Amino acid sequence: MKKITFGKINLNAPKTSDDSAPLTQGFGTFGKTSKAEDDVETQHVKNIMGISSFGRKAKNFDITEQINRARENAPRKSLLDDEPNDDESDDETVIGPVPIPVEKSKKEQNAKGADEDSMDEMSDASSDEDDEDTNLFKKIPASHEVKMQHGSRAVLALAGDPSGARLASGSIDYELCFWDFAGMDTHMKSFRTLQPCENHPIRNIQYSVTGDTILVVSGNSQAKILDRDGFEKMECVKGDQYITDMSKTKGHVAQLTAGVFHPFRKDEFLTSAMDSTIRIWTAFNSKEHKSLIKTRAQGGLKTIPTACSYNRDATLIAAGCNDGSIQTWDTRKMFVNNTHCVRNAHTKGSEISCLAFTHLGTQIATRSCDETMKLWDLRNFKAPLHEFVDLYSRYDTTDCCFSPCDSMIMTGESLRKGDKIAHVVIYNAKTFELVNKIPVTDSHVIKTLWHPKLNQIFVGCGNGVIKCYYDDKKSMRGAKLCATKTYLKKKHAEVVGVTQVITPHALPMFRQEKSRSLRKKQEKDRLDPVKSRRPDLPITSGQGGRVASSGGTLSSYVIRNLGLSKRVEDDQDPREAILKYAKDAAENPYWITPAYKKTQPNAIFNSEEPDAKKPKTE
Repeated sequence: MKKITFGKINLNAPKTSDDSAPLTQGFGTFGKTSKAEDDVETQHVKNIMGISSFGRKAKNFDITEQINRARENAPRKSLLDDEPNDDESDDETVIGPVPIPVEKSKKEQNAKGADEDSMDEMSDASSDEDDEDTNLFKKIPASHEVKMQHGSRAVLALAGDPSGARLASGSIDYELCFWDFAGMDTHMKSFRTLQPCENHPIRNIQYSVTGDTILVVSGNSQAKILDRDGFEKMECVKGDQYITDMSKTKGHVAQLTAGVFHPFRKDEFLTSAMDSTIRIWTAFNSKEHKSLIKTRAQGGLKTIPTACSYNRDATLIAAGCNDGSIQTWDTRKMFVNNTHCVRNAHTKGSEISCLAFTHLGTQIATRSCDETMKLWDLRNFKAPLHEFVDLYSRYDTTDCCFSPCDSMIMTGESLRKGDKIAHVVIYNAKTFELVNKIPVTDSHVIKTLWHPKLNQIFVGCGNGVIKCYYDDKKSMRGAKLCATKTYLKKKHAEVVGVTQVITPHALPMFRQEKSRSLRKKQEKDRLDPVKSRRPDLPITSGQGGRVASSGGTLSSYVIRNLGLSKRVEDDQDPREAILKYAKDAAENPYWITPAYKKTQPNAIFNSEEPDAKKPKTE
């Protein structure tokens, strides 16, 4: 059996009494000490494999000797600056570990590297913040703008189709306009205008998650559901205004303030009204509401909800009330107690005009008529994360919204007295710094909509103007489709109201032509060579073409058609053609007779006609 050896250490080696052999301390030599039979076997394997050796041979060195030599050389290295060391070349050839200096150098290098890393991190953080600010500014699609004229009154509501094909706008002049981007041209005219709620201003509109229905919230107490083309499909029932308990009524009894669709259910929506209730409705069931929420003030009295909204996963319903409070309810529980409630969120008595959840659902932005906009975190709902001030608002429908990536907050401001132009203000949602301030128009900015699919910003103004901002590279479809489309004038068919009398047995001279459509009339006129101005058809038979019909040669054709104003017929006598001008020449001599008037001799010829020849007689 082979023995295991490690350097000079032999685990099973017997003790020898030979004291003359030098003893080595430490590990001695590294490597395997082979015996004679191992050498023979190894040599045999080498010959079979065709190699000379197995790797490099281990070098033998003594650690104790190297440590002692390092200790001797250590004080000399401190004097290298004063005295030159002749053994420097020898020290460089020494190979061996030097424990103490190596450990110190590692610590120093690690400390130095840590300092450098911290400095680099600080510089990278500052540069990242600068880059983030510049990147956010570049993400705003505001390089181009398009103007759409809704009317002359303030636009209070804007809604975009989830697919981005259409836009709906509602105004204080009771009208609802539909805009189709694929069918519009540079004139930017809406394809349909209607008044869904008669003489009530349109306060809020929103498309369903599928885009096939539209929720219309007006100044009356009944919300309506319209289809995609504006035709009414449902109207909510009106409650009994003589009943005090609002839970006993089937609908609202006061003016509506806001309304939104469910985030992922197309048959459910939410409305709030001045009767201090929030009601959940099921589409196409207009007889009664589904659920009821009562909003209460701090003393238990009623308070009016001026804004309401679902969060992104529809687990919370949030409402902003007239007393300046923000209240939320969990949709998975009974709507009895609040989940969150902040009483002094905004100034008491000022309407909270908008509640906007982030796409992640962890933060909520509120816009109020107290010239502020606040950002809240639902995980710590006691105090706002930040308050944006000096945002003047005159309308109780002024809203705010987040960018599609939740990195920016956008809202509009009303025009103060003495100002000339209103702006759309965009802030950073993390650092709360101003990213961009876009001048819009010389009127109030009420509604703002950042469409996530089109990446375009729509702004509703107080003078009836809707402006669309987009980027030529980052935005898709939408206003880009009609911004460069030319206007094509349509052919209007003239309709003549003539009563047609059908007389099948009338004479042909008294028959009336049958009334034909415009297409058939154009086809008939096309066949008429005069009306269609058909050119001469080519001649397929004979020789000489059209020239041969007027003469034998080209010169005769030109003379007959172009050279002579009065044509001379071929069969006319030349003498008669000349003598027919004799009377005119005698009465009005102009060319020849006046020239020879003085020198012309008298005629000596016999003017009498000679006698007729006598016939020959035999």
